[in-house]
Amino acid sequence: MTGTSPRALNRQAKEHRILQAALHVFAAEGYSGTSMDAIAAKAEVSKPTLYQYFGTKEQLFTEIMLSRRNEMLDAFEHPSSEGMVRDLYRFSWAYADTVLNPDFLSLARLIIAEAQRFPEIGRAYQASGPDRVLRGVMAYLDSQREAGRLQFDDEELAAEDLWALILSAPRNQALHVPDALPDRAAVKRYIDNGLRVFLKAYSTDPTSDLDQLKRLCEQAPTSTGTA
Repeated sequence: MTGTSPRALNRQAKEHRILQAALHVFAAEGYSGTSMDAIAAKAEVSKPTLYQYFGTKEQLFTEIMLSRRNEMLDAFEHPSSEGMVRDLYRFSWAYADTVLNPDFLSLARLIIAEAQRFPEIGRAYQASGPDRVLRGVMAYLDSQREAGRLQFDDEELAAEDLWALILSAPRNQALHVPDALPDRAAVKRYIDNGLRVFLKAYSTDPTSDLDQLKRLCEQAPTSTGTA
């Protein structure tokens, strides 16, 4: 029992429904083409109700990005008792399930298309999405460096290496070839290999960490439910 009141649970459910509806509309219409009227209709709420929950389209867009950021970084913000390798593995799958989500891929394509004419849209997407995730990854990696688990001079470059190694190739392909979304076996191949390379480069105890990673890789991946 969480002790959450029925009223609070109802509000949370409605907020979630609005965010899901907004993501679908943004993915279909792009940022500039999306209206609050369309989001209200998709979420099956009145326009005044929509504004009661989210005062502006910008705020709503930011909240979508923040909710996915929280899902991706949960492994780092609530670390496992099994340690760093398990955290990295959990993060990798949460990251994959988010950035390979068809709606998020569609949204990213539209943001890229709009960025030339509306650079503020590109900046808003970068600031509310990738930049926030990057800072969270950097903070976790830095904590592991302080604990003596990792070694590097620049946490930003280490964080960029991490997500580039685990997923940049299949995501780039999925962005440019919409009907080429990788299956989970293909994603697992990239995640497992990317983490091996990352740990070989940055771990202070690569033999032990790679052994733990091998055991994790032999298990079936668990979906975070976002793909």
